[in-house]
Amino acid sequence: MSVNISIAYHSGFGHTERQARAVAAGAESAGATVTLHDVTTLDDALWSTLADADAIIFGSPTYMGTASAAFQTFAEASSPIWADGGWRDKIAAGFTNSAGINGDKLNTLETTSLFAAQHGMTWVSLALPPGGQFTTTGSEDDLNRLAGFLGAMAQSPSDADAENAPRDSDLRTAQHLGARVAKVAMQVERGRAVLAGA
Repeated sequence: MSVNISIAYHSGFGHTERQARAVAAGAESAGATVTLHDVTTLDDALWSTLADADAIIFGSPTYMGTASAAFQTFAEASSPIWADGGWRDKIAAGFTNSAGINGDKLNTLETTSLFAAQHGMTWVSLALPPGGQFTTTGSEDDLNRLAGFLGAMAQSPSDADAENAPRDSDLRTAQHLGARVAKVAMQVERGRAVLAGA
């Protein structure tokens, strides 16, 4: 059973877009049909595709300790959908990128998960153990090197272009998130099909 996953993201300098493409690759590897949408364009095509999606994965850079203004504009523009319960019971997840190792990325993911909760969506976590320097044998090449749990985190030095950042381990972590969301969405859709036939 295939599922439709939409990735709704904003990227200021290309780094978060690269992360979004890694999330998409992970979801596609698990059998999902994926569309990517830069939410700076708020048009009928965006809202229609999100309405048809089984899962929406939200992505934003972390600017000044929270989601970008462009992502917040998108979130606020979704108010009519919230009022109609249009995304209720869809699967949701999130990812973020910042220049700092910490950069208050957790706050962005918390803001995004609360946004999904307001829409009545079901949030899917990263479900990876912490990598990186969590142990003395850890490496920056480990999955989840930034030790996030709520969603996929990435770090891009402020003077690195999007061809060189985020690092490969952060992109592989994003791929893991995409694949996990696809698998969870498939499980949910199979369950709904069974219940519909009961």
